Parts: sequence; C-alpha cells; structure tokens
Amino acid sequence: MGYGDLIGILGFFLYLGNYILITFQWLDSRSIRFFGINILAAACVLFSLSEDFNLAAAMIQIFWIALGILAIILRLLPKWRYRAVRSVSGEAP
Repeated sequence: MGYGDLIGILGFFLYLGNYILITFQWLDSRSIRFFGINILAAACVLFSLSEDFNLAAAMIQIFWIALGILAIILRLLPKWRYRAVRSVSGEAP
C-alpha cells in the first residue's frame, strides 16, 4: 500500500465523517465547512487515482470539487456584496 492509497483512504474517512456529522446534525449541510470537507475528501480520492487511474472515479471527484467550490462561492457572495455596499455607502466596517 503506497502513499496514494493512504491518502485515498483519508479521503474516504473525510467523506464518511462529513456525512456522519450532517446525519446527526452536528454540522449544517449548507455550511461552508461541509463543502470544504467534501472538497478535501474529493481531492484526496482524486490524488489516490494517480496510482491506479479510473476515469469514471476521477470524473466523480472532479465534479464534487467543482460543485463544492461553486457552493462556497455562492455562500460567500452575499457577504462580499454586503461589504461592498457598506464600503461604497461610507458605513464603518
């Protein structure tokens, strides 16, 4: 078992832990933290595919990474807009 396998197993445990956290409502599935953990898990599994490549598995992991990044951006946009409006209107931060 190489480093790639170990990193892939870490990714599996990150996925598993993330879904346990939302199942027991210890983590909100709409939170940035949830998507961050999913991105990290997918990146670990994708890295592990460098040792034994599987196109379908790689496509799934790339999809999860892209979707997670999009979800984080969508959650941060309202905060960025609010800060931009406050700075243009001259309100103190």
